Amino acid sequence: MMMQKRQADDDIAQAAWLYYVGNLSQQEVSKRLGISRFKVLRMLADAREQGLVRITVEHRTSRTLALADQLVDGFGLQEVQVAPTGAATDDDVMSRHAVAILASGYLARIAGADSQATVGLGWGRTLSAMADNLTGVRNTGLTFVSLMGSVTYASHTAPGDVCVRLAAQTGGRAILLPAPFVTDSAVACEGIMSQRLVREAMDVARKADHALMSVGECREGAILFDSDIFTADQIQQLLDAQVVGDCCGVFYRADGTVADIELNRCTPCVQPADMAKMDTVLLAAGIGKLASTLAVLRAGFVKKLMIDEGLAVALVQARKDLGG
Repeated sequence: MMMQKRQADDDIAQAAWLYYVGNLSQQEVSKRLGISRFKVLRMLADAREQGLVRITVEHRTSRTLALADQLVDGFGLQEVQVAPTGAATDDDVMSRHAVAILASGYLARIAGADSQATVGLGWGRTLSAMADNLTGVRNTGLTFVSLMGSVTYASHTAPGDVCVRLAAQTGGRAILLPAPFVTDSAVACEGIMSQRLVREAMDVARKADHALMSVGECREGAILFDSDIFTADQIQQLLDAQVVGDCCGVFYRADGTVADIELNRCTPCVQPADMAKMDTVLLAAGIGKLASTLAVLRAGFVKKLMIDEGLAVALVQARKDLGG
């Protein structure tokens, strides 16, 4: 009887999440869950009565809590939060939005607990969506700093843009790394890193209390490959070295090792070794990020993970397939 009650509560929470957070219509929720529209209406009403629906939807269902526990144990993490998007979802936009809401809540927790916190930021659509979803947070002691260089064209997802938006929203300040995402050579990167303004920004970034990062894919069709950021030679380096993903400008092979390629010496950024004392939080959304997320987790510097349910299920299975 208790198990039936828990399952019913989980189903109510998922219906509410899909409707209020995923922006699905009642008919779409009905189709997604395989239940009648009348039952969806009843579940949404129950969600409001139980207090599950506030500004966001309470995500701590028993199913996602079990997944979080498996990921904590499997990868030696301190904390995992799993958004209940459904294990079979292939809607990357909804997955990013769901993880972004988790991350905005985590950032609000940081702001409330620490009056003088420095938060390092990577880049990507999930981090940008996190900034879009942050509301009601004021802390003039917050400092947001770029952990990596930026691109030359204006972008809502660029680390500098996200830093500035978060500083404006919270009343804090933004420190940008005045460097490109990638340089033409290792020698050029060394020259840029030696510049006073770059050194000063990097000093702040390396001493950040918290680091919020996302993960990128390195494969044909991925954003990094289609964005004209890399030269043809640099893309070939990634392919030849069997790089599967990047995090904050560092490129990883499937086993979690940093690829020994020149490109990894051409990106002005904070290195994993610099993050030992930071509260490192990885945001990962969408089943397409499986290989890159697994690689970054195996690198061993991530302490906390915010993830959608579909990717969480895939990560648990991938770890089992790898033999533990």
